[in-house]
Amino acid sequence: MELGDKAVGFLLTLTSLTLFTYYTFWVIILPFVDSDHFVHKYFLPQEYAILIPVLAGVVLLSFLSVFVGLVMLKSKKKKTA
Repeated sequence: MELGDKAVGFLLTLTSLTLFTYYTFWVIILPFVDSDHFVHKYFLPQEYAILIPVLAGVVLLSFLSVFVGLVMLKSKKKKTA
């Protein structure tokens, strides 16, 4: 099982590093590159650089709120029973 955990950890680290590099290049470096350069084909428009993280944060907070609410309801039912 230890080898499986290391493989999953390696894949998660590699994925997060790749996403971080892509997003950093997209947001920080790409605005300084000419708009007719070929590298712009590999990136979404700049509006999505703000929209995607905001939507991901809203979804994450929504799921977290629902989870905390369900845990609170279950613990309240456990106390009364």
